[in-house]
Amino acid sequence: MAAHHHDTGYKELFSHPEFVQQLMEGFAPVEIAELMNFSTLKKYNGHYITPLFEEKIEDVVWSVEVTWEGTTQRVFLFILLEFQSAVDRTMPIRMMHYVACFYSELLKQKATTPGKGLPPVFPLVLYNGSKPWTAPQDIYEMLQPEPPSFLQVYQPRLRYYLIDEGRYTHEELGLRQTPLSGVFGVENAGESWQALQNAVDRVVAIIQADPDKERIDRIITRWLRRHLSRLGAEEINLKRLDSLMEDKDMLAENLENLVKKERLEGRQEGRQEGEQLGIQKGRLEEAREVVRRQLALKFGDVPDWVEARLVQADHDRLKGWMRDVLFATHLDEIFKP
Repeated sequence: MAAHHHDTGYKELFSHPEFVQQLMEGFAPVEIAELMNFSTLKKYNGHYITPLFEEKIEDVVWSVEVTWEGTTQRVFLFILLEFQSAVDRTMPIRMMHYVACFYSELLKQKATTPGKGLPPVFPLVLYNGSKPWTAPQDIYEMLQPEPPSFLQVYQPRLRYYLIDEGRYTHEELGLRQTPLSGVFGVENAGESWQALQNAVDRVVAIIQADPDKERIDRIITRWLRRHLSRLGAEEINLKRLDSLMEDKDMLAENLENLVKKERLEGRQEGRQEGEQLGIQKGRLEEAREVVRRQLALKFGDVPDWVEARLVQADHDRLKGWMRDVLFATHLDEIFKP
């Protein structure tokens, strides 16, 4: 996968087994996560060259023991981080290619042999784009029209599981009291400093309640520094941010200043919009009064039904009536049904 600016921080998060466990337990299918023995998590090298796309894969690969119907075997968790702004509808092809290249790498590194067979994989796409994910989730779905029944058995099939980060609401993330759900909440706050301040407060509370809070604090703080830098938070001295727990007051004060600035800019923008709206309303009422005077001079008192038309008219319509009244001999000629 081509490198994207969000990837680095997430790659670091998922280089730690507890975050992989939180991803599986909190966001993967329950019936799959329940079978996994997370104490057996083992990280693998996800760096290799794919000849088809001529790119270097730098995604996250772990294996974990899964016990099913009395049989225990290792399953490879293939976590592809997809942090592009646009949805890639070729994802099923990419995923099939990546998994095939990963299998080739396992054979090359002698992690298995053709005789021993290939281990199962759980392909997972973690996406954090603003647009909803609309790409097919199985390469078979890309075959159009659907092959006839006698050919279907020969067609490729590989389904990936999608975690569309932005589709989780604040309430849904609140049900998952893990550092990773806090990270998702910060990401989903977007560029609103008010929402970000609330999300960071929640992350700090989650970290403080974690049994291994010192370690989690270091990991999340490094990620948050990168995230704030991407958002352009120049007002915050990120070099001073060493610990969310220890520096939470400093960070809260800086975020509060950004919130106040955001509100001030919003009020200024609102005043400007209000002034512009006032000017437009003034012009509209002025044009309406001109038409009233023209009608009164030519036809006498303005009847109620005409007044109702004047009140509902926009500026362009009023200007048209100013012209029409000069040539009309009766009200019906101006205010045609």
